[in-house]
Amino acid sequence: MKHMKGSVVKAVAGRDCGGLFVVTDADEKYCFIADGKSRRLASPKRKNVKHLSLTNSMIDINDITDKKLRTLLRELGGKE
Repeated sequence: MKHMKGSVVKAVAGRDCGGLFVVTDADEKYCFIADGKSRRLASPKRKNVKHLSLTNSMIDINDITDKKLRTLLRELGGKE
């Protein structure tokens, strides 16, 4: 499965290890991820795809706020 915009991923390396994030943009080597708290949708973090693990969840991130994103990720089991 390929990293696509709206995919929910789990960080497996780095200071944000174990957290759930949503992919805001992706290419072959890097993804831009946000969680609505430490990484806002306006300024996502660039992360290597090797350091991310895909989940089976998708979130529609069109017209979503940071607060709504935090709520959705918390429901999926992520830490805030």
